[in-house]
Amino acid sequence: MSDKTPVDFWFDPLCPWAWMTSRWVLEVEKVRDIEVRWHVMSLAVLNENRLDELPEEYRDMLATKAWGPVRVVIAAQQEKGPEVLGDFYTALGTRIHNQGEGPGKETVAAALKDVGLPESLLEHWDSTPYEPELRASHQEGIDKVGQDVGTPVIAVPGSDGEQIAFFGPVVTPAPQGEEAGRLWDGTLAVASVPGFYEIKRTRTKGPDFSNL
Repeated sequence: MSDKTPVDFWFDPLCPWAWMTSRWVLEVEKVRDIEVRWHVMSLAVLNENRLDELPEEYRDMLATKAWGPVRVVIAAQQEKGPEVLGDFYTALGTRIHNQGEGPGKETVAAALKDVGLPESLLEHWDSTPYEPELRASHQEGIDKVGQDVGTPVIAVPGSDGEQIAFFGPVVTPAPQGEEAGRLWDGTLAVASVPGFYEIKRTRTKGPDFSNL
């Protein structure tokens, strides 16, 4: 049994900001005593009851691109075990975001091949019997932080044994080495204050994948 601190991380492979944060957390694994456990959440599920409030471009993206990848991911988890999620997410994110291939079916098929998962998992693209499990995984993450945020959600054990959970951090480029560790320390410091809710400033640039 590992004596490292478990860090639960909920992601949707479609989200470039979650991808940035996930690469940061993997850097933190190298410099702090943590072990990341991956979980699926879904931007499509999160927004399904408020599509009319969203900009048309984002609404169309959720309708046409968001469901297929998360269905395949949850099927991989259910059929091959949660231990496959980290490598599969890395393969997906590298192709979708770093290489700019987008979240299409061909990209997901290639990512499956990259990590040795069966192509038959693509059969879940349009529908899956694991939708209850997808929704349960999503809800587990979002219940920890509330409906007003998105992906990623991170949860860690607090000093009292209860989990501390937060959205983000939203950061680009992904810090590396000890810089990643210092951001982790600071994030935990603010997240551990019960009444602390938000630090925010206007984003001035998009995700920078150049160091990934």
